[in-house]
Amino acid sequence: MAVRTHWTVEHACSHQVVHDLSSRPADTRAGFARWLASKDCSDCWKAARDADSESREERLATKRAEEQAAAVAWAKQFDMPELEGPEKALDWGERSRHQLMTAAHTALVIEGTWDEADWAELEEKARSITRVGWWIDQRDADGTDLLELLDAANEADRGTENPFR
Repeated sequence: MAVRTHWTVEHACSHQVVHDLSSRPADTRAGFARWLASKDCSDCWKAARDADSESREERLATKRAEEQAAAVAWAKQFDMPELEGPEKALDWGERSRHQLMTAAHTALVIEGTWDEADWAELEEKARSITRVGWWIDQRDADGTDLLELLDAANEADRGTENPFR
């Protein structure tokens, strides 16, 4: 008599499913069936995965909206110019600019040795950079590098040369 190949498993979600375990060695089928019983059935597992994916996407969208609102409020408060470039990149550029400027202020003024006059000079240089792509390109930069990065920006980054922005 052969070891059975089809096992009726009551899953943790309480659904019963008949599993064909013929592809498994005969001596591992019973143990695998017990393991399956500790898990949700495929349908419930997929539903939970899809729901988790949707909730993750919702959390990410909420976080991004909060970051965007903070970036817009910051830009208005500190009289930052609107960025120029492709419409679909503007929000990302605003968030990137806000995050880099905040990191720089923390590193240079709050934790560093800069005074408000030094910061005001850096802020003026930052206001001159209006190309959205420049800010996106610098999104992973260290706040302490911002002054050097601003000095390295070219005329196209300042919005004074490129007619195709």
